[in-house]
Amino acid sequence: MISVRRALLSCHDKSDLGPFAKALAGLGVDLIASGGTAAFLQQQGLSVKTVEAFTGATEQLDGRVKTLHPKIHAGILARRDDPAHVRAVGADGLIDLVVVNLYPFEETARRGASVAEAVEQIDIGGVALLRAAAKNFAHVAAVCEPSQYAAVAESLRRDQGRLPDPLARELAAAAFRLTSRYDTSIGSYLAGAGEGISPAPAGPGSRALPEVASLSVRRRQMLRYGENPHQPGAWYVPAGAVWGLATLTQRQGKELSYNNLLDADAVLRCLLDFEEPACAVVKHRAPCGLASASEPLAACQRALACDPESAFGGIVGCNRPLGAALAEQLTATFLEVVVAPSVEAEAAAVFARKPNLRVVTLEWPPRLPAGAEWRSVLGSWLLQEPDASTVNADALRVATKRAPTERERGDLVFAWTAAKHALSNGIVLASDRATVGIGQGQPSRVGAVRLALEKAGGRARKAVAASDGFFPFPDSIELLAKAGVTAVIQPGGSVRDAEAAAAADAAGLAMLLTGIRHFRH
Repeated sequence: MISVRRALLSCHDKSDLGPFAKALAGLGVDLIASGGTAAFLQQQGLSVKTVEAFTGATEQLDGRVKTLHPKIHAGILARRDDPAHVRAVGADGLIDLVVVNLYPFEETARRGASVAEAVEQIDIGGVALLRAAAKNFAHVAAVCEPSQYAAVAESLRRDQGRLPDPLARELAAAAFRLTSRYDTSIGSYLAGAGEGISPAPAGPGSRALPEVASLSVRRRQMLRYGENPHQPGAWYVPAGAVWGLATLTQRQGKELSYNNLLDADAVLRCLLDFEEPACAVVKHRAPCGLASASEPLAACQRALACDPESAFGGIVGCNRPLGAALAEQLTATFLEVVVAPSVEAEAAAVFARKPNLRVVTLEWPPRLPAGAEWRSVLGSWLLQEPDASTVNADALRVATKRAPTERERGDLVFAWTAAKHALSNGIVLASDRATVGIGQGQPSRVGAVRLALEKAGGRARKAVAASDGFFPFPDSIELLAKAGVTAVIQPGGSVRDAEAAAAADAAGLAMLLTGIRHFRH
């Protein structure tokens, strides 16, 4: 048990601090506090000794040096079971409880403050205090969050001014987790590209992935379960996250599930590739409809028309605010989630008729931000740059005798963008900037072709096709030509590229080569 006779308080966030400090004082605990915290507690009517009075030294460097003093750290780090330590510090110098919360670096960086302002919110003394107290948890308690105040105060009351060892150890672990997360967020910010990876030009091997990488996350909420009801699940977001699903606000509907969030991620990835109004339909992380148009309602109608059977029970996202007409369209079928940048009041009233429908909005980034993508595999992690590549329609290489028409070229670029998000092996059939058939997740490319043609039916005639990888044999080209497809876009790179081009020439197809592939696993 730790006997708490003296506490040091240094808190930027004063939430609930007054009642906690009063509880300490009521138990006879002597209070020491840094400047702003001391003034706050004195206003609460408490007797407080300032850090300056305790150490005999004034603050320096405009407050950058306040608690970084040997007397303070000796009072925290002294082992109570070592008489030499106690004699060196003196009984009146021992500090048994450290209450600190740190400068709000993450919040400052998140709101886009200047580098100079963000740097001034990097806490040094507070981190040092917490680490010292947490290291000496056998004799000192470290309190780093206002949420801990009630449990600590209740324990002190129950045990007459003493804290049990298990609680002190739990508090120490929480303090080290906090300081680790705090340092990671600072490192990511200073790197300038998120999660510790420095900016570098795009291209294979151009970015030096770090030898040692850290990812600091905080639990945002518990989920009902993971992928299945027998699997526990929770949702975590990185420290200081400012975009993507981390900015999600749920406007209505049932609680979001683990699978809902995976599908919402797939929707957002699709839509970030489009500047014009676009709509994406996703089911089990797989796109089953994607379209762009001059206005959102038309894009939504055409995306849903691609595969209405698969869209049932799926997720739909639009990259424009949702109006009433679009809300009427979306509520005409059963959907799990609707994702958009915002929802107009009239649309919200329409969605309210479907109280179980989850409607969520996001802070919509203009493009996929630079950074790193983490994926877990059993016992380890994978890290990569995101697939942010785009194509220039005029720079694509024509591999056939016939070049694509202007209409075909526009649809080919659209289909190629859609294929980027299909699960590999993926084949996308498109017409007039809308998908009409998607074959994906197949172990063979010709199998993906057959599935896409089956989904499209008669709509394959005069459509174009995109393949996320090269064609290893001409059989896929022959099947597409037989169904009436008029043009194909693919990466190229196969030893049989010439055979695929010859099959296209024989059928009168145009073929473009991108030189890059879009595998998505």
